[in-house]
Amino acid sequence: VALRVNGRDEWVMVEGAEPLVVTLRRELALNGVREACSIGVCGACTVLVDGVALSGCLLPTRLAEGSAITTVEGLAADDGTLDPLQEAFVRHNAFQCSYCTPGFLLAARALLAEDPEPTAERVRAALAGNLCRCGSYLKIEAAVLDAASSIRASGGA
Repeated sequence: VALRVNGRDEWVMVEGAEPLVVTLRRELALNGVREACSIGVCGACTVLVDGVALSGCLLPTRLAEGSAITTVEGLAADDGTLDPLQEAFVRHNAFQCSYCTPGFLLAARALLAEDPEPTAERVRAALAGNLCRCGSYLKIEAAVLDAASSIRASGGA
């Protein structure tokens, strides 16, 4: 299957209806995509597919062919400069164990692409499909709102 992942063209071998999370981890060593519940309720496997946040555990890899896929590894610039969301998560210490962090970052990236000036309520609603066992929700919300403000101030997206 031909995929476009983090701006690069990739060819991967998949079996049947293999979930995208399995393919990304096994074939491309993109281990920031986490597998936890495998039923689409925790958000750990969130990836962006053509800019839309989707559960990588529910999406068969074959259905992602021809789409632009972004994982957490694709958020930072090629020179290593962090994405404004990543910077805000660091500033707000919006993680503890960090297992959920990649999924939250990608879900938040999709939100900010759709709504560059979200309210706290909108952030909570957009991230409701992502679970954090450590309970860092308030810090995550603050980080997303801070990132939105920083992005607007810089005129970026």
